[in-house]
Amino acid sequence: MNELDGLNALIIEPHAGMRSTIHNMLNMCGLSKIDHVGSSNQAVKHLGLKQYDLILCEYALEGGQDGQQLLEDVRHHKLMPLSTMFFMVTAEGDYGKVVSAAELGPTDYVLKPFTADRLLERIARGLERRNALLPVYDLMEAGNQREAIAACLDGEERYPRYLVDFMRLRAELHMFLGEPHEAEPLYRQLVETKAIAWARLGLAKTLFLRERYDEAREMLEDLVDANKNFVDAYDWLARTHEAAGALDAAQAVLTEAVTVSPHAVRRLRKLGETALEAGDHDTAEKILKQVVSKAKYSEFKDPQDHVRLVQTLVRKGDPVQAAAVIRDLDKSMAFQKHTPLCSAIASSLVHEYTGNEARLAESLAAALAASQDAPDLRPEIKLELARTCIENGMEEGAAEIVRDVMRNAQNGAAVARAMAVFENAGQAETAQKLAMESRQQVVDLVATGAAKAKSGDYKGAVVLMQEAATKLPDNPQVVFNAALAILKCLDHEGWDERLGQQALAYIAGVRRLDPVNPKLPALAGLHHQILKKYDKGPRPKRAG
Repeated sequence: MNELDGLNALIIEPHAGMRSTIHNMLNMCGLSKIDHVGSSNQAVKHLGLKQYDLILCEYALEGGQDGQQLLEDVRHHKLMPLSTMFFMVTAEGDYGKVVSAAELGPTDYVLKPFTADRLLERIARGLERRNALLPVYDLMEAGNQREAIAACLDGEERYPRYLVDFMRLRAELHMFLGEPHEAEPLYRQLVETKAIAWARLGLAKTLFLRERYDEAREMLEDLVDANKNFVDAYDWLARTHEAAGALDAAQAVLTEAVTVSPHAVRRLRKLGETALEAGDHDTAEKILKQVVSKAKYSEFKDPQDHVRLVQTLVRKGDPVQAAAVIRDLDKSMAFQKHTPLCSAIASSLVHEYTGNEARLAESLAAALAASQDAPDLRPEIKLELARTCIENGMEEGAAEIVRDVMRNAQNGAAVARAMAVFENAGQAETAQKLAMESRQQVVDLVATGAAKAKSGDYKGAVVLMQEAATKLPDNPQVVFNAALAILKCLDHEGWDERLGQQALAYIAGVRRLDPVNPKLPALAGLHHQILKKYDKGPRPKRAG
């Protein structure tokens, strides 16, 4: 039986002739379920609708994004399951630029020109590795991280040739579970035995999460010095500088990263925003214009980018160009979520600068009304709206925005940034009062949910905490208690598939917001117990 029988594939290749050639080669290898697209945007649309066993992607894509950057976006937005094999098709001249250029690289590289036999050899090799790792992937995607670690240990014994892969997954699982102290010795072992760049990056991340910034910075600087194409190392080095309060250094590192990877919108966006916060308005304008231009035709476009560009232009004293950016926003993103809100906020900045009080009041009123239903709007933009309100006699509206940002704050630093809006306006007492109120509202909310669960009203606790998590998606305390409420409900009321999936999403949210939360292992353990109680573990997939 053909080992590729039944697998499906996606070809990402801009040239129709090459797409046809690869399609025919895959047919010769025994694959018949094949889709193909000509651009990264089309690929993203396909991946949002369908899962593939195999992806063959040309590195030299057209339209401003290369294959490595597409892979980065796909992984970041979780559009591809762990079990999907991703092969980068590249000319030999480009190979040096793409190999080891990212922490999570492709399954393998296929160098052009190649034959059907050569392609089959690469796919077979990738399939053998995938099949060995498949039990771990299944457990990870089902949320059974503890069992996945055990499966890694089993895999290390059964498949010694993939020892490095299993050790890497084990380290990543410990990081995912908020256990950098468990991941550190694994990464150190990998560094000592293999000296692999991504293992050194993993080790630096364990140091970062434990706030050992100087050690992390030193290791990351060595990494980027040794490999100028390792963009993920630049990203983490910038994060380390930012965490230590060195915005200028973070901006310099991101500038280097953008030179290496000029079409990655997320990285450009971070550079533009860092430059804006550091007061380097010339760089912010240049970079944010690129972000707006590149993202306009992307599946990941965001109207908030236009607001940040308008903010920059107004600070530079260019309201005419800022107004043109708003017109472009209204035209190019008319049907995007939050476009009316972003347009109103941006307009308020221009009208404030030009002194058009009537239009300013109109824009601020529209922005305040729309902001009540925008929990996922970036806090920096909400705080800019609050600042404009304070300086134009609308303190009550500003206070409500600041309360919202404080309630949804990930940490004390985020609360301090929100307090600064009122403190900078000479209203330190108001800032303190709002911080206390917001903190107490969260405490009361969580206590009410806990009381409902304690009294046996598990469904009522779930409804309350779901509503809270919808309004405060970035508050780790709220998201943690939403996950806990659902797990207790499932434990006492019986299994519900929708709630089970939501619990998994909330637990992932806690890991994103507060990766070293000491209660995370207990929460994950309760989730694991409930899955076992209702026999909801992953079903084995056909291997190949």
